[in-house]
Amino acid sequence: MLACRRRPVPHTPVWFMRQAGRSLPEYLRVREGVPMLESCTRPDMIVEITMQPVRRYAVDAAIFFSDIMVPLKAIGVDLDIKPGVGPVIADPIRTAADLDALRPLVPDDVPYVTEAVQGLAGELGTTPLIGFAGGPFTLASYLIEGGPSKNHERTKAMMYGAPELWASLLDRLADLTIAFLKVQVAAGASAVQLFDSWVGAVAAVDYRESVLPHTRRIFAAMEPLGVPRIHFGVGTGELLGPMGEAGADVVGVDWRVPLDEAVSRVEPGKALQGNLDPAILFAPWEIVERRARDVLARGRTAEGHIFNLGHGVLPSTDPDVLARLADLVHEASTEDRLQ
Repeated sequence: MLACRRRPVPHTPVWFMRQAGRSLPEYLRVREGVPMLESCTRPDMIVEITMQPVRRYAVDAAIFFSDIMVPLKAIGVDLDIKPGVGPVIADPIRTAADLDALRPLVPDDVPYVTEAVQGLAGELGTTPLIGFAGGPFTLASYLIEGGPSKNHERTKAMMYGAPELWASLLDRLADLTIAFLKVQVAAGASAVQLFDSWVGAVAAVDYRESVLPHTRRIFAAMEPLGVPRIHFGVGTGELLGPMGEAGADVVGVDWRVPLDEAVSRVEPGKALQGNLDPAILFAPWEIVERRARDVLARGRTAEGHIFNLGHGVLPSTDPDVLARLADLVHEASTEDRLQ
C-alpha cells in the first residue's frame, strides 16, 4: 500500500490482474462443474480461490475473486456468464423504462461478499486484499449490447444520441459500484480497483463528457474510506490524462504505452501500475526477464510503481513463469535500490 501512496518501499510491489484463477490447476479443480456466477456467491470458494495465488507466488497483494457482473446479478438483473462467450443479458437496457431493473444495492444483497472478505482478512494477515468492481462504461456496454461487443455500437449510439438516458444509466451504475465497493471495504478490503475494461473504445473528448463525471463520483465517494484507489482500463493510452483526473491514487497502464511515457500523460501526484504484456510470458525466459527489467526501469520514473501485467493473466499461462516473475521483480528492484 506504500507504493499506492507514493511512499518509499524496500522493493517494487507486484501482483497480477486475474491471478486468482484462470491459469492455476488448483483453481480449475475447485471450479470444476461450478458455474462462474455461482462460484462468486460461495464464500468458501471465494476465499480458497483468492488465496491460491498468494500461496503459490510471492505477490504483495491478493485480488478478491469475483466478477464485475456480480452486483448486477445481486440486484436481480437476468444475466449469465456463458463459457467461451462472456456475460449475456436476457433483457438489454435500451429505454428509460428499462432502467427500473437497476434498483439500489444494499449489503444484504451480497452477504457472501462480506463473509468472504472477512474470512480473507483473517487469513491474509499483513498481505493486502484488493477489492474491485466494474467501471461504468464497461457495465453499461454489457447491459446495452446484451453481451460482449467488439464495436460497442448500441452503447455509443445511446451515448451520442440519447445523452440524458445515458447519464441516467451511468448514474445508477455509479451508485451500484459505490455500494459494492463500500461493502468490500467495510468487510476489510485494503484497497480497491475499478476495472473499466472497455472504456478504451471511447475518444478522449467523449470520455471527458460522458464517462469521467460518473467515474469521478465513484472515486470521490471512496475517498473518505481512506483506502488506496486504482483505476484501470484496456487500450486507454489516449485516456491516461483524463483517467488520472478521475480521482484514483493509482492509474493502471496497459502494455501499449511505456511507463515513462505514461508519466508524462498522467497528472502529478499519481502512482502507476503495470505494465508487462501478458503475452510476453509465453516467450523464452530471457525475453521475459529483459522485458520485465525494462518495465521496472521505466517505472522508476513514476512517483510510485506497482508492477503488474498490462491486462489479466491469460488462461494458458504457465504458473511457474508467474512465480519466477514475481521473484524477479523483488530481486531486481531490491538490487536497484541498493546501487
